Amino acid sequence: MLYKLSKGVNKLANKKDINENINESDKVFRKVVLSWYPGHMAKTRKQIKEDLKLIDIVIELLDARIPIASRNPDIEEITKGKKKIVILNKCDLSEEKENQRWLSYFAKKGIPAVLTDSQSGTGIGQVVSKIEEVMKDKKEEMDSKGRTGRKIRAMILGIPNVGKSSFINRISKRTLAGVGNKPGVTKQKQWIRINEKVELLDTPGVLWPKFENNEVALHLAFTGSIKEDVLDRIEVAYELTKYLLEEYPEKICQRYQLKEEYIKEVMGQDFQPENQNIYEIMQEIGRKRGCIISGGNIDDEKTAKILLDEFKNGVLGKITIEKADSKN
Repeated sequence: MLYKLSKGVNKLANKKDINENINESDKVFRKVVLSWYPGHMAKTRKQIKEDLKLIDIVIELLDARIPIASRNPDIEEITKGKKKIVILNKCDLSEEKENQRWLSYFAKKGIPAVLTDSQSGTGIGQVVSKIEEVMKDKKEEMDSKGRTGRKIRAMILGIPNVGKSSFINRISKRTLAGVGNKPGVTKQKQWIRINEKVELLDTPGVLWPKFENNEVALHLAFTGSIKEDVLDRIEVAYELTKYLLEEYPEKICQRYQLKEEYIKEVMGQDFQPENQNIYEIMQEIGRKRGCIISGGNIDDEKTAKILLDEFKNGVLGKITIEKADSKN
């Protein structure tokens, strides 16, 4: 649950205020995220159904740190009957052991998966090989019918901020095919030549019409897949800090020069209200990073931005938010 954090002078609301505001804050949160669905995404979803008529295989691009939250829950239904592979992108930002567990997770579901880092190009070659492997029977069938010049047609699907543009640039070696008079090509679409056998139909990223729970929305907010003006930055940073203190306390200590003894002491204290333990540590991080304003108070907004940006950019180290073991 998200807690109501104060703004302005950067003091936590008292217990009475929090108890009165927790439910209301949670209701507001749910109302915002459950109804957030940009109009162009509704249009995109409809367009994808049309585009699938042209496609042989779907490439679903996920964030390796949040493989479940970054999956569009409608994709299974929309792409039913099509071959599919999953790309766990940004694998350089997630734990290696968790990356391997996620590969096993998808393998058990019969979905081939590949780890990639679009920035460095890691794993991109494996994607092309995996496409050809999965489509081997289909290609042989086309060849037997005399359609030897027909390329395997693929579609990339991914929610915002999973690195789709970087992935496309890498896999196409930054050489985009021109928009021509091929079937289905419009001003909004591009056929992208990968090699002699494979071409991609680029489409805008898709996000679902509603979030299934607060956890999914938070995980998307952590990684920047939800615009910052949709959720309160301080509240999101609070939840991220809470998670990191539970799962990766050593990374918090190392990055922000906090002693383990200090963390244990603060977390062990019986603060009232209950969320002040986490907030106290956020305040200390703000002090360490120089987020001080008039009167010696801490700038919560600046502190929150630092925490979120440093997580998103991998400055805190390799972190996996969603564990494969918990999803089995």
